[in-house]
Amino acid sequence: MFNSEKTEKPKTLTGTRLRSYAFALLTRRDYSQAELIAKLNQYAINPEEVDKLVEELAQNNYQSDQRVAELTLASQLRKGKGLQRIKQALKAKQLDAELITEELQEVDWLDQAYQLKIKKFGEEIATDPKIKARQIRFLQYRGFDMGVIMKAIARTSGEE
Repeated sequence: MFNSEKTEKPKTLTGTRLRSYAFALLTRRDYSQAELIAKLNQYAINPEEVDKLVEELAQNNYQSDQRVAELTLASQLRKGKGLQRIKQALKAKQLDAELITEELQEVDWLDQAYQLKIKKFGEEIATDPKIKARQIRFLQYRGFDMGVIMKAIARTSGEE
């Protein structure tokens, strides 16, 4: 019935079947080069063929690490993540944060942290040390730097 041993999937893809599988993957979502290579190598017979195929897909702009980095940034910002968590997500996808350095510098991290604080704790400035500590931990977990956190929890709604 249930086999607890992991069975290796047979590696059978080459040529046009490998190319078709790569396109099928990329139509569903964007993958970084490293992710795509790992995914294709699960089924491909020849790893060199995979490397050439992924390089060709990148040259023809079917696969773009830049696009993946930008989408990851947008997704993480929507989720209310800070700079450190965004860099961690990029690293997990084996992307370099340098791809979106400009976009990262354009983000108003103080406003991001403040909006998140308001959403979770309200606009009131905490005077109780326990509540302050909770707010700090929450924003630290989200990946914001301490300087930004301290400004965000001390900020009033009238400040810009």
